[in-house]
Amino acid sequence: TNYIRNAMKRARFEILPDDGSIYGEIPEFGGVYANADNLEACREELEEVLGEWILLRAYKNLSLPVWN
Repeated sequence: TNYIRNAMKRARFEILPDDGSIYGEIPEFGGVYANADNLEACREELEEVLGEWILLRAYKNLSLPVWN
């Protein structure tokens, strides 16, 4: 969806110095983060976590972040 696509544009990624893996998060979405061996895998995992996070928020009637 457009919402997920726009949220993923806000994702931040970094290489972890301990093991060289990639850590990704979306700052406006508390608890939405992922860790993987490479950027593409991290991006895919992060998008999956985001989708599950959105479903959980909808199930609990909680609001979603809104931005301009």
